[in-house]
Amino acid sequence: MITRKWVAAGACGLLATLAVGLFPANAVAGEPVAKESPKVELVLDVSGSMRATDIDGKSRMAAAKQAFNEVLDATPDEVQLGIRTLGATYPGDDRQQGCKDTKQLYPVGKLDRTEAKTAVATLAPTGWTPIGPALLGAAEDLKGGDATRRIVLITDGEDTCAPLDPCEVARDIAAQGIHLVIDTLGLVPDAKTRNQLICIAEATGGTYTSVQHTAELSGRVKQLVDRAATPVLTPVATEGAKQCQGAPQLGAGLYTDREPFGEHRWYRVDVKPGQELRASVSIAADRAVNNDYGVMLRATTVHGREIVRGSEAGDGRTDMLSTGLRYPKAEADDETDGDGKPAAETVCLQVSNSFSAPASVKTTPGLPVELTIDVVDGPDHSADAASFGLGRGWWLLGVLVLAGLLAGLLWGWISRWRISVWRTN
Repeated sequence: MITRKWVAAGACGLLATLAVGLFPANAVAGEPVAKESPKVELVLDVSGSMRATDIDGKSRMAAAKQAFNEVLDATPDEVQLGIRTLGATYPGDDRQQGCKDTKQLYPVGKLDRTEAKTAVATLAPTGWTPIGPALLGAAEDLKGGDATRRIVLITDGEDTCAPLDPCEVARDIAAQGIHLVIDTLGLVPDAKTRNQLICIAEATGGTYTSVQHTAELSGRVKQLVDRAATPVLTPVATEGAKQCQGAPQLGAGLYTDREPFGEHRWYRVDVKPGQELRASVSIAADRAVNNDYGVMLRATTVHGREIVRGSEAGDGRTDMLSTGLRYPKAEADDETDGDGKPAAETVCLQVSNSFSAPASVKTTPGLPVELTIDVVDGPDHSADAASFGLGRGWWLLGVLVLAGLLAGLLWGWISRWRISVWRTN
């Protein structure tokens, strides 16, 4: 005689069979291989000049500590983070000794926020500014494995330990081919400090940011740590033209260029019918500039007709301006290329800026430009595409409904069979 246990076992077996058939080995096999956690080391200047009280009415060191605490709280769990200092321990006048003053304050690895904050709290402005040795030490701290690696250098002055030029150190690190990026942040920087930090960052494909306020420091370091957790493409250097004709042909990717003050650059992108062009541009003010400026990104036809534009303006309170645009090209018409396929349209992208600078500021080289281009399939409004757009949750719901229906039918059939057997007996 069939009991309820048998029925329950049968229903469970049915559900298990459905699960194996609908989610199986394909789901496991299709999952991406786990990547090594990204590594980031924050390198902090703790030299004597960090005593200066010119950031929001408090010392540079106090501002750095506050920013570090906020960054540590916001660091993604998957990031292996470490902290290295320079100029933190030797207060004397011996240059040779002072230029060795760099040490790892917190090892690169899984972050213990309380321990890291305690270590940072003990710091006090002390000695020299050995940036070159600190970068070498940080590169050593991050060596090994295939993880994304990033150094974030925060300093308020130029290196005091020449002839070990930190810019040459950065170039040597880049030449090793270990894909280590160095980003630099200058606290209330002067012209010499700014130039040196720009050189360090450019040598490794990193970024430079001038910082005047605590919130700026905290926000930028958080952004760079997050970028390590979700790395972007390695930028490719390009050189825009003064007009669309003869401009470089670009595909999807991340590009860097230099644009003179108040000028523009042209680039070309092919967009096929049914595709959508998505482009964005950022221009950084890596030196002192006049207030009130803007950035514009235009898409035009090769004949000069404007398709779409994006623009953004600033008033002197930010070091970077960004804007973007989207252009969906209509489905294929009768025009085809030599192979009988729908012909692509060449779109001209124009990047313009209205930056200006005081007479005392050197305007060459031009401002750093970061251009992102993506060409994706345009929106598909068919029923099939819509159903896929609902996401995995709807598939699971559908499976559960089907399993419930089949289990109900099976339960009803077994119940009717039991009743017929009971009546027969």
